Amino acid sequence: METIVKLDHIRQYDDLLHVPTPHPLVNVIDFAQCSPVEYMRHSFGFYAVFLKEVKCGDIRYGRSTYDYQEGTLVCLAPGQCIGIDNRGVKFQPKGWALLFHPDLLHGTSLGRNMHRYSFFSYEVNEALHLSEQERNTIVDCLQNIRRELEHPADEHSRTLIINNIEMLLNYCVRFYDRQFITRSPIANRDILTRFENLLHEYLRSGAPLTDGLPTVQHCAEQLCLSPNYFGDLVKRETGRTAQEHIQTYLIRAAKERIASGDEPIAGIAYDLGFKYPQHFTRLFKKVTGMTPNEFRSRS
Repeated sequence: METIVKLDHIRQYDDLLHVPTPHPLVNVIDFAQCSPVEYMRHSFGFYAVFLKEVKCGDIRYGRSTYDYQEGTLVCLAPGQCIGIDNRGVKFQPKGWALLFHPDLLHGTSLGRNMHRYSFFSYEVNEALHLSEQERNTIVDCLQNIRRELEHPADEHSRTLIINNIEMLLNYCVRFYDRQFITRSPIANRDILTRFENLLHEYLRSGAPLTDGLPTVQHCAEQLCLSPNYFGDLVKRETGRTAQEHIQTYLIRAAKERIASGDEPIAGIAYDLGFKYPQHFTRLFKKVTGMTPNEFRSRS
């Protein structure tokens, strides 16, 4: 089995590349200034943003393999594993890396809001593909952080470093929004159609009785997408969250059954995957403005 190198501290990664560690909790690396290195797989204990500017073959992310093209930006959260299987040869890396430890962000607004940068939980095949202008913007941000790391430390250093990291991440949000918009509208509609069909099949199969309510994670896995990427795509395409789509579909299915017969409301709730009928009633009223019995009496 391929060895995975576990890296809990930024200095450990710096040592692998034989580069200095100007700060124990953050670093910016220009791979063009590094010596050739061996292919290997890493598990990170810190955040990492990689801008790759050379085609380096098939990259392993978790259990999957992807063809990692030039000009892509990949963002990794602590605990994720990525790399290329060791081939017994060395290669010259090219591009940039921003590494920052969660401890750097403690007590800051960025630390409290890191969950908003959902692209840290995307898969590698959902990486950000940059235009030349976007790439230059990202490199400018990286160089600003690097210059601040090279500046003699003072009372402003941490704030300025974190502000520049936040600016880079906000540019990533903008560029991902652009990528969602320019992605083929047909491809987006196809995913939404498959999402709808998936919910239909889930209910038809009787799965709710054993597995409960359909979840965003289950739907994303069936569509071969990470939950965050799937959720962001749905939200940007429709203005509603994936969870709201699931709830709307369940209520639509419930309405058909409530209006077409006199079967017990509790039975309908259980069939749809609700563990407790009162939870179903609460959601039904939230969506429709009336209880299931009130809806039945007006049908």
